[in-house]
Amino acid sequence: MSENAKITLEGKEFELPVVTGTEGEKAIDITKLRDQTGYITLDVGYKNTGATTSALTFLDGEVGLLRHRGYSIEDLAEKASFLEVAYLLIYGELPTRQEFSDFDNSIREHTLVNEGLENMFKVFPTGSHPMGQLISMISALSLFYPKSLNPHRDTDAVNRTMLRLMAKMPTICAMIFKKRNGHPIVYPKNNLDYVSNYLNMTFSQVTMDDYTADPIIVDAMNKLMILHADHEQNCSASTVRMVGSSNANLYCSVSAGISALWGPLHGGANQEVLEMLEMIKEDGGNVQKWVDKAKDKNDNFRLMGFGHRVYKNFDPRAKIIKKTCDDVLNKLGVHDPVLEIAKKLEEAALTDSYFVERKLYPNVDFYSGIIYRAMGFPTDFFTVLFAMGRLPGWIAQWQEMRNDKQPIARPRQIYTGPTERPFLFFDQRS
Repeated sequence: MSENAKITLEGKEFELPVVTGTEGEKAIDITKLRDQTGYITLDVGYKNTGATTSALTFLDGEVGLLRHRGYSIEDLAEKASFLEVAYLLIYGELPTRQEFSDFDNSIREHTLVNEGLENMFKVFPTGSHPMGQLISMISALSLFYPKSLNPHRDTDAVNRTMLRLMAKMPTICAMIFKKRNGHPIVYPKNNLDYVSNYLNMTFSQVTMDDYTADPIIVDAMNKLMILHADHEQNCSASTVRMVGSSNANLYCSVSAGISALWGPLHGGANQEVLEMLEMIKEDGGNVQKWVDKAKDKNDNFRLMGFGHRVYKNFDPRAKIIKKTCDDVLNKLGVHDPVLEIAKKLEEAALTDSYFVERKLYPNVDFYSGIIYRAMGFPTDFFTVLFAMGRLPGWIAQWQEMRNDKQPIARPRQIYTGPTERPFLFFDQRS
C-alpha cells in the first residue's frame, strides 16, 4: 500500500504521495500540488526541496556518510584511481580491466587542445583570475566542436563529448597555470596516467625531460580529486542540471557549474582558509587570539574551513585527507609559518570544548588548501583544482538529467512587490 501525506488548506484535505529512496530517505512529492490546490511551497535556497531523484551520490550529514553509487568514499579514496571513480559516476559501475583500458585510452586520444584556445590568453587581462579564464575556455570548447551543441545526438556522439571534456580539462588547467607564470605551455605526455600527466604539464619545464612527479604527490592529488568528484545536489551540480535542462550543451552547462563553484561559499572556501591563515600570520601569529574571537558571539570573525552546511557530525572526506595532508607535508619537508598556524588551529578545534560541542571540525576545504599550498599552487588556483576534480560529477549529473528526460527547470516565487498602479509621466512624479 502506497504511503501518502495529507495537507489541509482552506478547510479541504489533499493527499500527496510519499517517495522513499533506496537508503530510506523520504520526500513528499509536490509535483501536482499547485494543480490540485493553487498553492506552491516556499523554500528559500531549496534547503528542504528535492529537485530531482538521482542514483549518483548518497550523503547522510547526520552520521557523516558519503557514498558514490553504493561505494563508500573511504573505499574509493583508498583503493581506486580518480579515473575509476569518474567511470563509476558517468557509467554507473566500476569498470572491468578492459573497460578501464578503453576509457583511459579514449581520454588520452583527446588531451591536446586547439591552438585557438591558446590564443585566447592574449586577450585575457593581466592578472585575471584563473577561474574566470577556466569558465571562458570551457565554454569556448563548444565553438571548436559545434556538433556538440545538440545534446540529443546519438549516444556515441554524446559520449565523445564527455570523453573530450574529461581529456582536455587537465590540459586547460595546466595552460592557465603556465600562462599566469609566464612559462611556455607543456604539452600532454600520454604515456603518463591522468593525474601524473596533469602534474607534468603544470610543474615541468619544456627543457626538462626528466621530471617525475613524486608518488606521494600523485597519490595526494588522486585522493583530493576523488574527494571532490561529486557531492549530491550542491550549488554547482544543481546549476549544471538547471542549465542543462534547457537543452544546453555539456560545455556551457559545465561552464555554468564552474561559475557557481567560484563563489567563496562553495568552491572558493579553501582559498578563504589560506587567506584567513595569512591574515593571522600578518597579525603576529597569535592563534589563541583568533580562536577567542571566533568564540566571541559579539565578534563577526569566524574561522573558515570548520564545520559544514550538510555534515552535522564530521566531514568523512576531511578524515581521509588529514592523513594525506600529514604525508605531503612530511614528504616535502615544508616549513611554512602559515601551515604552522593551520596546525595550531586544527589542534584547537579538535580539543577546545567550544568547537567540539558545536561539531565545528576541520572540513575538507581546510586540509585541501594546506596541501595545495604545500605543492606550490597559489591560493587563487585552488578552485581550479576543485573544478578539475568535480568534473566527472558534473558530467554525470548532466547526463542523468538528460537520460531521465527531466523538464526544463522553472522555480516559482512568491511575489512581494507593489500591486498594480497607474503609470505617471515625469511631471506627475514626486
